[in-house]
Amino acid sequence: MTSLSVVLPAYNEAENISEMVSSVMKTVKPLTDDYEIIVVDDGSRDGTAEVVRGLSAEWPQVRLLGHEVNRGYGAALYSGLRAATKDLIFFTDADRQFELADLHKFWPEIEGVDMVIGYRPERADPFHRRLFGWGWSWLTNLLFGYTARDVDCAFKLFRREIMDNIDVRSMGATFSAEFLVRAKARGYTIRELPVRHLPRTAGSQTGSRLDVILRAFRELLAFRIEMWRKKS
Repeated sequence: MTSLSVVLPAYNEAENISEMVSSVMKTVKPLTDDYEIIVVDDGSRDGTAEVVRGLSAEWPQVRLLGHEVNRGYGAALYSGLRAATKDLIFFTDADRQFELADLHKFWPEIEGVDMVIGYRPERADPFHRRLFGWGWSWLTNLLFGYTARDVDCAFKLFRREIMDNIDVRSMGATFSAEFLVRAKARGYTIRELPVRHLPRTAGSQTGSRLDVILRAFRELLAFRIEMWRKKS
């Protein structure tokens, strides 16, 4: 039996976070008794942090980390992953758009690799988000060589030592791309599995905002230039 840290980045997810944490606990309990759930509130303005404080008072496995202001998806993930203390780390989004039971098929697969990552055969998002997601994965694979089928799929299980040995600098939406590229460059092995994706039922998405998209492209370009310079 292996210990597990579950990291949930959250921005204005007060409507989702309580049920999400409850679902995580139900999913994880059959896998291990030694687990923690780290919710990273990234400067939410809707009371997300207050909800998590109530949950942590009831369940000691729940930890709250907070950013005073919204710093971006990657920054929230980075804070949570760095704070993780268990042998394995699993991260997903707090918006309840994944079928958490799929973690059960990831669990045995981690025995033979360093990381098991999901991809969405059917993505339950509006057309423009599906298009952005496909384009982003295509661009990442074009710039860095094959990285993943679904680079930004927020359903990843991996060994904590990976975070000890790589330093991700992108603090926006480019975080997952850089994380995977750096992990592969260090020789870590990755297995991809399909996961079920669900429509969002509460809260609002931020990934299609123009400022988020522009920041992602700037970070991806800066990362590509950095990698080129290291090879020269």
